[in-house]
Amino acid sequence: MIKKWYFYSSLIVIITFLSLGFKPFNLKTKPWFLTEKTDGSEYLLPSLEKDDYPNTNLNIPYTGKHLIGFKEAVAFKESQGKYRLVNTLGYMGKYQFGSKALRAIGIDDDKAFLKDPALQEKAFIALLSKNKWILRYEIEKYEGKVIDGIQITESGILAAAHLGGAGSVKNFFKNKGNRHFRDAYGTSLKSYLRAFGGYDLSYIEADSNATIN
Repeated sequence: MIKKWYFYSSLIVIITFLSLGFKPFNLKTKPWFLTEKTDGSEYLLPSLEKDDYPNTNLNIPYTGKHLIGFKEAVAFKESQGKYRLVNTLGYMGKYQFGSKALRAIGIDDDKAFLKDPALQEKAFIALLSKNKWILRYEIEKYEGKVIDGIQITESGILAAAHLGGAGSVKNFFKNKGNRHFRDAYGTSLKSYLRAFGGYDLSYIEADSNATIN
């Protein structure tokens, strides 16, 4: 009788343990992440500055050569991904926007922009769309060619436009790479053409009227 009691007790414990082990796993989005849907996929992106993260280990995977990877690579170069960073020249946010660029995509309040991570992400996409339209002929004509040792790609062109403006990129191609822009810190247009080449930005539509809305 005692042996049977032990057997059934053990069986109940095992069944209970297994049932708990197969409970559905729910991934909850933490407040320090920004959820974004890109090209049919959903990503969780850091939405706070590095110093603002909770005291926990975050294992963020490599984002690859897609739009999400391009965004994070540019952001790291511009600000190390810090949404509230303002540099010595007054450029703001994760992607270091100037006031003129913000006005071009429909943002009039610099302070509100600096405090809003989601708005900064929208602004970056809007500027990409606008620059892709402005530079559509250059992309079509020069993509795949080598100029001054640099393999020209659409993503490199758009990154260079983010650094120095679309006009500087047009001037670069007009002068066959012999004259090129450098910003106030000495960062060259060529370095962006090279560093950010090869990303797939087909998701971005060229739009002359692109705004955050």
